[in-house]
Amino acid sequence: MTFQDIFKSSFLESVTEFSAADTFIGMIFALVMGLFIFTVYKKTFNGVMYSTGFAMALVGLSLVTTLVIMAVTSNVVLSLGMVGALSIVRFRAAIKEPMEIVYLFWAIAVGIVIGAGMIPLAVIGSVIIGGILILFANRRIHDNPYILIVNCSSEKAEETALSLAQTAVERFAVKSKTVNAAGIELTAEIRMKDAGTVFVNRLNDIEGVNDVTLVSYNGEYMS
Repeated sequence: MTFQDIFKSSFLESVTEFSAADTFIGMIFALVMGLFIFTVYKKTFNGVMYSTGFAMALVGLSLVTTLVIMAVTSNVVLSLGMVGALSIVRFRAAIKEPMEIVYLFWAIAVGIVIGAGMIPLAVIGSVIIGGILILFANRRIHDNPYILIVNCSSEKAEETALSLAQTAVERFAVKSKTVNAAGIELTAEIRMKDAGTVFVNRLNDIEGVNDVTLVSYNGEYMS
């Protein structure tokens, strides 16, 4: 095989189909959309610990997916090889919250759409998704559930604490009650009227109340 035969190979001929301008435009839009997803994730995050690495991975995922789809759409043979290569990849990163899956699929979808050349669809769709997530995240903050734990030494103190708590919060639901020789432990899920927590101090001032604990609760863990 001579050098002339090498340059006539189908592999090198497929390189001529590569467009630097289209790649540059696609990667720029992928970067912008990735940063937009990053910003929405940062504004709507309300978990225990904010992960900067995961947030930056959303930007990188948009860019990498765009690059892969551009390569796949330009060459059918390459697309088959790419599918085979990606099928052996295994991810072991733990997903801490269900919403993280939404952001991962969002970043991947943006990369796929931009790589396919449908940039307006990626922009419009991302704006709509981001607006919805921010809207519901803000509503969730105002309706955030809390767990109230009250330890009492007598039944009278329990009744007084319950009466005060029910008037101070918007919603009050007893979840568990433990009675032993040391006293009474009452656990309740509450929804507060505002961000004020002064009523916790008032509960602790009641005679017969040993201690009061208020923690944020999201259904899976306490923070």
